[in-house]
Amino acid sequence: MMAFDTDKHTMVQSEDGSFTAFSSEFQEHYHSTRDGALHESLYKHVIPAFEHHKDKDEVTILDICFGLGFNTLATLYYMREKSIKKKVRIFSPEFDGDLIASLKDFTYPDIFTPFLPIIEALSTDNVYEDEELYIELYIGDAREYLRSCDECFDVVYQDAFSPATNPLLWTKEYFSDISRLIKDDGILTTYSMALKTRLALYENGLNIYINSGEGHRDATLASKSELVGYTLVNMPHKITCNAEVRPLRDEECP
Repeated sequence: MMAFDTDKHTMVQSEDGSFTAFSSEFQEHYHSTRDGALHESLYKHVIPAFEHHKDKDEVTILDICFGLGFNTLATLYYMREKSIKKKVRIFSPEFDGDLIASLKDFTYPDIFTPFLPIIEALSTDNVYEDEELYIELYIGDAREYLRSCDECFDVVYQDAFSPATNPLLWTKEYFSDISRLIKDDGILTTYSMALKTRLALYENGLNIYINSGEGHRDATLASKSELVGYTLVNMPHKITCNAEVRPLRDEECP
């Protein structure tokens, strides 16, 4: 058995060759094994976020939830690969402190090798800082973190376990907190295409877009401002055609 594997999570290889993990607690993989852990992070989160903010000198990111760290690591990889020079600050709540402590034993793609000292620091101290980068992990409940957070974010990677297994991170009330913290020109990225998710975002003042592209299944983008290069979802029409669908609410969640 690999050192990373426990009764709570086990390493699994995804179709792009990168490893993800299976959570026995949530009965879900941390990434789509079909899209691939690395591929999903890059194309559903990092690339659209950085294309949107390509002219900014500094970007502040909320990474929900840190998990195996792929969204954060893919961010660093993409910036290095594209020679992107900007300051980045990443804040990420993660409920499973034992998972974070075990990440130094996880098998990451070779392209992440330059960033393994960062993972080592995060797995022991929950924080990393250098001249251009600041990463801070909050070990605890993401909802509590958002309620007390006083940062404003350019990017939100909405990458929690699915609404079926972790509904409290997909409700209308949850996205109300996100809407409060995201900047007017900010962008939210998520793999979820569910109408309930999109309604929860839309009813909190966010426009909904389709993130389509070769090599990955469609995903969702959301922003208070207009996003260029993406198809806007006609939410009033969706609502008319699906009058019985409502966003998830806190009161419905166990």
